[in-house]
Amino acid sequence: MKKRFIAGAICPKCKAMDTMALTKENNIEKVTCVSCGEQMVQPEAHVEKATRENEQMIGIFTPE
Repeated sequence: MKKRFIAGAICPKCKAMDTMALTKENNIEKVTCVSCGEQMVQPEAHVEKATRENEQMIGIFTPE
């Protein structure tokens, strides 16, 4: 599985910088800290649009 690291990202659990990797499994994007294993998944597009309609963001990730 191919991982793309997110430059400058800080893990919300262990606070390590540059350890967050983005992967895609079954068309679901996951961000995983390679240091502590914390995982977050991106919500479905219709949920994100309804809750964040007026914000300018690339994506929202939530703990799994």
